[in-house]
Order: sequence, then structure tokens, then C-alpha cells
Amino acid sequence: MAPRAHLALRRPEWSRGEHPVVNVPFIEISSVRKSFPARGGGAVSVLSGIDLAIAENEFVSLVGRSGCGKTTLLNIIAGLEAASGGSVAIAGRPVTGPGQGQGVVFQQHALFPWLAAVDNVGFGFRNAGLSKRQRRARSMELLRLVGLQAAATKYPRELSGGMQQRVSIARALALDPQILLMDEPFGALDELTRIELQQELLRIWQARRKTVVFVTHSINEALILSDRIVLLAANPGRIKRIFEVGMERPRSRTAPSFNALYEDIWNELSS
Repeated sequence: MAPRAHLALRRPEWSRGEHPVVNVPFIEISSVRKSFPARGGGAVSVLSGIDLAIAENEFVSLVGRSGCGKTTLLNIIAGLEAASGGSVAIAGRPVTGPGQGQGVVFQQHALFPWLAAVDNVGFGFRNAGLSKRQRRARSMELLRLVGLQAAATKYPRELSGGMQQRVSIARALALDPQILLMDEPFGALDELTRIELQQELLRIWQARRKTVVFVTHSINEALILSDRIVLLAANPGRIKRIFEVGMERPRSRTAPSFNALYEDIWNELSS
């Protein structure tokens, strides 16, 4: 049987060069469907026939209009929602719920307002069998990774939106997840802070070598960050096209190749 087109994948290259083909996907999404009960009976189909394979350490962005099922697909990968049909596997193991190596960062920071930054990060270690001193040391290490060691004792209300999201990323990394799932984590931020956090995320990704699935409405953001961009269409949500970015990092937003690919994605999105 010939492989399905959307299951083809490549291993990411950190700087430049060819992307060798990978035969065994790290995340494999096979014929995933999702529907919700409709008012008055019946069901509304949100996702239909999603087939996608993602390589280990690859950075993949999901892009599409509101209502195309990006967040629903991310939640299914996270094990936070069950698919109505099909399957998702991580390293060959079916996803049956959270806690299979997935760390999640949401658009809203979801930090505990009564805990300082270092304790919010350390909350992820609560069941790891570590002493209080060990939890604090590891939490400080993660805050240093996101550039917030000086804000360790500050509470969420004392942090800017960008700083709150950095703490959220540090907390998601606390148990060293294999996969980082991010649902528009920078969507509520101003443009300058958003660009700064894009650069910070790439630095962390390259330092920690995570597999990242990133939901965004921004084509520009997806082009800056991703190895591949998966464009979803709506009604029901389905993969319309997958774009290989193929540009070395760091990327220039004014480069002709960047703008040409932006135009290609925009034309596909608006058609």
C-alpha cells in the first residue's frame, strides 16, 4: 500500500542542508476524526481524516482560520480530549491521556496567582520525589533558561504578559517532556514582545531539542519558527496543504524567499 501523502515527513536540520527522510514518525496521527454533539441532536464534525507524521525534534506549526480545529487537534495530541475516530501515537504508543511526555503551554498563562515564579515552575516537580531544595534548584535552572532568574520571587501579578508566558514555558519544561504543545502562546502579546518571545522559544528549542507542535493564526510567526507548516481548512477541519519551510535560521522577515513563501501560504489560505 502506498503511504498517505500527509504521513510523509522529514527530520529537521538546525541550521542548513538537506533534511534526510525519517521512516519512523515520533508523533503519528492516523485518520483522526472529532465531532461534538449539535444542539437539537446530531453531531458537528470538527476534524475529519487527519493524517500527519511528525519527526522527533521537529518544529511543526498548525495554521488556519478560526474554527478549523487547530486547538482541538492539539488537545487530542496532548491527551486532553479523545478523538471520535482514528488514533494518535507517540513513539509507537497510543495516546490515552496526558502524561505521555507532553508539556502544554496555553494562550493564557494559567499560573497560580498565590505562588511566586520559582514556585509556579516547581509545582511541576511536586510528584517527582525531590526535596524542597532540589525542586528549587531545578526551578531556578529553568528560570535561567528562559531569562527570568531575577524574577524568581515575583508573583504573576508583578510580571508582564511576556514574563508570565516565559514562566509558563519553564513550568511546561519542568519534567523534561519529549513534546512541547503550544496553543497560540504569544497571541495576546504586543508585537515587539511577541517577536522577542519567538526568538527566545527558538533558543530554548535548540538548547533542549524538543518536538514542538505550535498553533498560531500568524503566517509570519509560523515562518519564523517552523520546519513545516500544516495548513488546515475548516468545515470540517482537514489538512489542506503542508509547506516545507527549508530556510536556515535565524530567518529574515524581509528576505525574498520568506516573502515568497508567505505569499504562497496566504494565497492557499484565502482560496
